[in-house]
Amino acid sequence: MRKHHKRKPSSEVNLGFQIAPMIDVVFVIMLYFMVMAGAVQVENAHNTKLPGTVEPKEGVPTPDEISVRIEDDGQVYLNDDPLDNPLDKSLPEFTNNLKLLHESSVASKTTVLVTIYANELARYERVIDVLDALSQAKITDVTFQAGSPE
Repeated sequence: MRKHHKRKPSSEVNLGFQIAPMIDVVFVIMLYFMVMAGAVQVENAHNTKLPGTVEPKEGVPTPDEISVRIEDDGQVYLNDDPLDNPLDKSLPEFTNNLKLLHESSVASKTTVLVTIYANELARYERVIDVLDALSQAKITDVTFQAGSPE
């Protein structure tokens, strides 16, 4: 004689708390962190010494900073002072001032830093005229700055 067992519907079957899938998930997470721990870069400490209060034996030369502004009408300004005629291509007054500035910087053992501020409507030809004058004065440290000088 066989006993016939009735099957219970799946909603009535209680399998209990299944720990095996939980252990699998924990091991996968642990494996991930173990692998990623090898990729962590260790920061090294940098030993830096801050400058002390010892006075230097020689004075530190500071550079002379000059601003040259070129307007859209061709007028050239040296530190806000207009020089030469806007239509004069050779810029003699501007060139002479730059030469004197270069000579004084050589005598004082400093460098001359020139920043050119050209108006966005200024002609490129006028910018080249200013660069030619700087070349004649033997000034080599020249930068361009967008916008107007502060």
